[in-house]
Amino acid sequence: MKRSIDSIPLASSLSTLSDPLRLRMLRVLEREELAVGEVAKIVQLPQSTVSRHLKTLADGGWLSRRSEGTATLYRVVLDDLEVAMRSLWVTVRDSINEQSSLELDADLRRLGHVVEARRTDSRSCFGRVASEWQAMRASLFGHSFTAPGLLALLDPDWVVADLGCGSGDAARHLAPHVKSVLAVDQSEAMLETAAAVLGSHANIELICGDLEAVPLADRSVDAAVISLVLHHVENPQAVLAEAARVLRTTHNGGTLVIIDMLAHDRDEYRRTMGHVHLGFDPITIERMLVEAGFVRTRVHELPTQTDTRGPGLFVASARIPD
Repeated sequence: MKRSIDSIPLASSLSTLSDPLRLRMLRVLEREELAVGEVAKIVQLPQSTVSRHLKTLADGGWLSRRSEGTATLYRVVLDDLEVAMRSLWVTVRDSINEQSSLELDADLRRLGHVVEARRTDSRSCFGRVASEWQAMRASLFGHSFTAPGLLALLDPDWVVADLGCGSGDAARHLAPHVKSVLAVDQSEAMLETAAAVLGSHANIELICGDLEAVPLADRSVDAAVISLVLHHVENPQAVLAEAARVLRTTHNGGTLVIIDMLAHDRDEYRRTMGHVHLGFDPITIERMLVEAGFVRTRVHELPTQTDTRGPGLFVASARIPD
């Protein structure tokens, strides 16, 4: 009696490796032993999805696994693989590495962050089970208390410009902690939406205007925020120049904060969401800030939420010199 193709070991292995997500997981797990939550952070998917794929890989003989406390740790160990599987994986892995993409590069970048975070925390009991601790803390307090709490560090005497305010999300968070927020957007429809959201904040002024010619006086604000805006504008350099113009050059002000997407390859965003630029790499952002007259530039990748599907984000900050 002839066997079905699924019962042939090599065919089963090929079937397991046919999923691009599993290939991404195997690629990072050959480099490091990781917990489920750590893999989820790297591939930017929910832990439930990641757990399902890890089980498939482990049941198929691709992964070694062990327990540490409440966590299960996974690793690709070449010497533990059957000879045919080892040869197949090496061939596939080398082919993947030769065709590097922004997505694969981002996986390795996030892997570095995960390993560094673990190393920083290695002296405590949370070193390898951070994802479980985060879940427990979130069940008690939610996910969104840290950032709003840190806003209390802002100077209460500041006037802040929210350039490209959209529906008012940044202005809403800033308003309780500063003297006033000047929320600027070129879209009247967006400003109408913002007005409905921000009506309870008396210290927010909504202003209709072009970001390449901001209707604010020179040196009139202490800080400016440009959140998820630059990728929509034709000339980001002109927007940064306008931000530099309106910022005060006092020792206590002149701060610009930018939040935007890291460079990515999702070209469909141009069509579906009107994006002009497919994100920015940190070197480009730093160069643009310097050319606009800023100093003390810093660019940091923001932590990635596992339940989001968009590209990674960065935050950049810079100052106008005194």
